[in-house]
Amino acid sequence: QVQLVESGGGLVQPGGSLRLACAASGTFPRIFAMGWYRQAPGKERELVADITMGRGTTDYADSVKGRFSISRNDAKNTVYLQMNSLKPEDTAVYYCKAAVDWSAGRYDYWGQGTQVTVSS
Repeated sequence: QVQLVESGGGLVQPGGSLRLACAASGTFPRIFAMGWYRQAPGKERELVADITMGRGTTDYADSVKGRFSISRNDAKNTVYLQMNSLKPEDTAVYYCKAAVDWSAGRYDYWGQGTQVTVSS
């Protein structure tokens, strides 16, 4: 099984920064990619950013390009999300996702979520 533990959420003023971290633990063959999604009240869960663990290929939502940066530490099975120039509309629960390759196929695992609130 795969467990994901997120950290780093909290309350920040507009224009501020936060750094989220997500560490994967357990016994598994290989993580293909990890990423961050968010869900605001009354809205669908959406991709924020993801990154492949081998090549480091990244993908970002248009709304966060230029402000957020995703990185990873393959040896620690950890992904980070540096969030700068935060806006009130970034307020949401942020979820970490890992796509793991098993012999039977690729499966997604989710963390429990961490609250990010941007408010003055």
